[in-house]
Amino acid sequence: MIPRTKDEYMNIEIISGSPRKDSVTHRVALFLKKHLTATTSHTVDIIDIREWNLPLLQQVFTSVEKTPDPYKPLAERMFAAEAFILVTPEYNGSYSPALQNLLDHFPKQSHKAFGIVTASPGAMGGMRSSQQLLLLIPALFGIASPYMLITPMVDKKFDVEGNLTDTGFQKAIDQFVSEFLWLAETVNPELASAYN
Repeated sequence: MIPRTKDEYMNIEIISGSPRKDSVTHRVALFLKKHLTATTSHTVDIIDIREWNLPLLQQVFTSVEKTPDPYKPLAERMFAAEAFILVTPEYNGSYSPALQNLLDHFPKQSHKAFGIVTASPGAMGGMRSSQQLLLLIPALFGIASPYMLITPMVDKKFDVEGNLTDTGFQKAIDQFVSEFLWLAETVNPELASAYN
C-alpha cells in the first residue's frame, strides 16, 4: 500500500453535547476519541460544549473570517471537519439544547457524515433523542449513519476517564464505529483509512 500523508486522513470531530459539569454522557465521547485514535489513522478530537460558552443564537457563523474572535478556533474546527459524531443526553424527549445551539451557529454541513450517540443512566439510553437527531442532521445537509449507539445505564458502562467497564457493550460499539466509518469514508473516498 502506498503510504498516505497526514492530510489524506479525515478530521473527525466528536461533539460532546452535555453542558453539565459532571456529565456521564461525556464519558462516551472520551472513550470514542481514544478508540478511534487507536484503531484508525484519522485525526479525532472532541468539541466539548462546556468549553465554549456560546450565547443564544444571534449570528450564524458562515466562515471563519465572519466568526467573532473568541469563537474563531471553534469555527476552524467545525469547517475543517469531514465527519462528526454527536454525543448527547436526552432532555425532555430530545437532544441537549446546548448541542442545538452550537449546531445552529454552523447550520450547513453539506455532505458530511454524522454518527449519533445517545446516553442515559436510565434503561432507554436516550433513544428518543436519537430520533430527533435523525430529523436534525438532514436539515444541516448532513448524512446520518442509521447505525446509532444507544447507551443505557451509561454510568455502569464507562468510568469517569472514559474507559469501558462493561465489556458486553463492545459489540455495539464496534458495529457503530465500523458503520460510521464506512459512511464517512464512502462520502470521502480520498480520505479512507482501514479500520483495524
